[in-house]
Amino acid sequence: MFKTYEKYIIKNFIAKFFVISLIFFALTIILSILEEISFFKGIDAKFIYPYFLTLLSSPITLFEIFPFIFLISTQFLFYDLFKKDELILLKTNGLSNLKIIKILFITSISIGVLTVLLYYNAASKLKFFYTDIKNKFSNDNKYLAVVTDSGLWLKDEIKNKTLIVKANFIEKNFLINVTINEFGKNFQINRVIQSNKVDISQKKWIIEKPIITINNISEKKNDNIFYQTNFDNEKINSMFSNISTLNLLELFDLKEDYENLGYSSDEIVIHLLRLSSTPLFYGVLTILSSIIMFNFRKDKSIFFHALLGILMSVIIYYVIFLFSSLGNNGKIPIIASIFYPILFISLISIIGLIRINEK
Repeated sequence: MFKTYEKYIIKNFIAKFFVISLIFFALTIILSILEEISFFKGIDAKFIYPYFLTLLSSPITLFEIFPFIFLISTQFLFYDLFKKDELILLKTNGLSNLKIIKILFITSISIGVLTVLLYYNAASKLKFFYTDIKNKFSNDNKYLAVVTDSGLWLKDEIKNKTLIVKANFIEKNFLINVTINEFGKNFQINRVIQSNKVDISQKKWIIEKPIITINNISEKKNDNIFYQTNFDNEKINSMFSNISTLNLLELFDLKEDYENLGYSSDEIVIHLLRLSSTPLFYGVLTILSSIIMFNFRKDKSIFFHALLGILMSVIIYYVIFLFSSLGNNGKIPIIASIFYPILFISLISIIGLIRINEK
């Protein structure tokens, strides 16, 4: 059972978190709506589409900002406690600074668990709808890349031809065990090209010693042939990069499909590790923000604290970005790329907790 002062601190922290989240959500919508209006400029679509799509994509963007919202929410909570001299009242009732930080830490972790299990899954589904609708108005809609249990499937349209490509797996810049079905204007099949290995390092593929079937007559080529497409290895990679449209269960399924295909699942692993460490990250940032507030003069203006929060957010963002880049490039282990920033911030926080009750 929570004590009265615990309920008071938790209630005020959640209220600050909710208000600041709404502010950032509004800013996200304002910034995103301009991009969507620009996208639909010159496209014959209903005027409601830019606004509707903005609402669909903004929740997942807000999720990415949540760490900094926790940081700023903590700042403004302490700003109110200092301004109203409520911290002194809490201390006279036997509540130490360390106890306050402990309450906020546990609250942040609890909110973090809920955001990952509930909010993220809902936001990713909305992002999926956003991507699905927007693709219908995009020139890239004629291109499709999908990973299934049977392998990699590509759909391409080029020079009045439709291509359906199936490969068992990817090995560096090569598709292995490939079948290319080439269709004409009325979706009549022109020919089928089969090869054990296809070089996709460029959009003009190099098909090694293919078997070409036309009108049920097959012919094996002893030389390599070139085949023009809209796909290369880089484009295929980019089409698989938007994993924010997948919920937790879908991420685990896609990871398994990638591994069966021979395609690198590092990006998915990093994303899953980041999601699993999110509640702890929220808690650590809350501790860091609390320590900073205890060490600053109590008469600082709200404008000063807002600037301080933004500055801290920018620094933390670039620290996370640096370690993520090193992990994606294989410079450091994947686990290290996720947990080193948390460990770094935790060490600073632990040092700050020394003699925190004397503040």
